[in-house]
Amino acid sequence: MAIVKPFRGLRPPKEIAEELSCLPYDVMNSEEAEQMAKGKDKSLLRITKAEIECPEVDDIHSHTVYTRSVENFLKFQELGWLEYDEKDKYYIYAQTMNGRTQYGIVGNAACADYENGIIKKHELTRPEKEEDRMVLTRYLNANIEPVFFAYKAVPEIDKIVTDIVTNTKPVYDFIAEDGFGHHFWVIDSDEINYEIEKLFAEKVPFTYIADGHHRTAAAARIGLEKKAKNPDHRGGEEYNFFMAVHFPDNQLQIMDYNRIVKDINGLSDIDLLTKLSKCFEIENMGAEIYKPSKLHEFSMYLSGCWYKLSAKEDTYDDTDPIGILDVTILSKQVLDPILNIGDLRTSKRIDFVGGIRGLGELKKRVDSGEMRAAFALYPVSMQQLINIADSGNIMPPKTTWFEPKLRSGLVIHAF
Repeated sequence: MAIVKPFRGLRPPKEIAEELSCLPYDVMNSEEAEQMAKGKDKSLLRITKAEIECPEVDDIHSHTVYTRSVENFLKFQELGWLEYDEKDKYYIYAQTMNGRTQYGIVGNAACADYENGIIKKHELTRPEKEEDRMVLTRYLNANIEPVFFAYKAVPEIDKIVTDIVTNTKPVYDFIAEDGFGHHFWVIDSDEINYEIEKLFAEKVPFTYIADGHHRTAAAARIGLEKKAKNPDHRGGEEYNFFMAVHFPDNQLQIMDYNRIVKDINGLSDIDLLTKLSKCFEIENMGAEIYKPSKLHEFSMYLSGCWYKLSAKEDTYDDTDPIGILDVTILSKQVLDPILNIGDLRTSKRIDFVGGIRGLGELKKRVDSGEMRAAFALYPVSMQQLINIADSGNIMPPKTTWFEPKLRSGLVIHAF
């Protein structure tokens, strides 16, 4: 069963929470982070992306940058911009997008659960990305940003959350610059905190990484590293745990993650359509943007025209958790055999666009001449993600896009 523990959070005072909080480190480059933090002395980006304060440094992974992160982390505490809660507790973090709100419980996951498979993953990680977050965690001695977990919904946990949200006002409540609402409650009741911990231990056999595979892997590796260096290790030390927001699966929606290609492998439009017709039923949808409406249906934008591509039944395997995925169908039937794009992780001829940007972004990049064609996919479901993680499989690259992103800085877990 999953271990999800309360912890003594480090949080901003209510009046500065909106200014201090920020998007996660990996959704922006250094230049974008600098613009986002402009005029905001209290922005957590001065810790998570401290290179914005080190213009003289070329390497954003240098000792100088990490040292500035530590200096700012201590400064934020000294100035009262981050303050410790008096005891261990859980928190509720809710996000609102397009009129829909999802409610997650912020608690500490166990590094041991990642090692023994209780925390399940569906993506591969890259060592260099893990290393960056490991180094920052090592310098700060804290999980500065949460990871995004899911679990199969438990009615008893849902009721606790509903009662708190219904009967108390959030500590933080604001609409960020991205237009999404962020709402945060602190659970002060010892009785309720105990009940939440008990319910996770009794009712939640597994948790699932939705977003944040690299931060999760980095946190688990840091736990092992500190364990190895501590001759008096007992298992209850804070480094054995890391901060995650746990959302029930039935509240989450995955957005589409689409593909655009720089060329069509020397083919003419007619040649490409002819080859596609072997595996797809093709319908010309005209110049108006067409969005896939169901599983195994794709849309393609080519030379100013949208096409509906419906995969023929012999092109997929609905009994296979990987074979059923539309990203698998597209790769096996189009990208690899027709366009000669095999390794999606390394190919320079393909790019990926998250559904939050809309299909208009695909059209724009093709119309500009930057890209030759675009393929839009129907989103993966949470059940598909869970099936893949439960079967021990790994999703193809760039399959899931979760939105909204978790704000960093509403609460921090320090060791």
